Amino acid sequence: MLRNIPVNMQGYKLMITEAPQEKTREKDGVQEFVKDREGVQQFVVSLFAKRRVQPGEFAGKGEEIKVTLTADPGEGFEEGVYVQLIDATVSHWENDNGSGLAFKANGLTPANAHIPAAA
Repeated sequence: MLRNIPVNMQGYKLMITEAPQEKTREKDGVQEFVKDREGVQQFVVSLFAKRRVQPGEFAGKGEEIKVTLTADPGEGFEEGVYVQLIDATVSHWENDNGSGLAFKANGLTPANAHIPAAA
């Protein structure tokens, strides 16, 4: 299965619909914090993604996506703020309940900020 495929979201406007928070999951009826293999706390943010259009083009519908963040994005990322994802990737998942895409990024930056190229 293909995992962590780099994805270019520059052609989309991304607006925060739920501010970043610590990622949790339910295990044996108890909520627990989600950490990566190195024990680092993961975060999650909900974004509304809508394609950027040129004059005369039809934008179509947007879609809400949840993005796992590999680190705390810091202050200033509240509902309604437009952002860009840093080093975004996507992975396909599948289980008995269905399948889909899982988005992940190393962080957020305000939409008008310059993102340096990945090393």
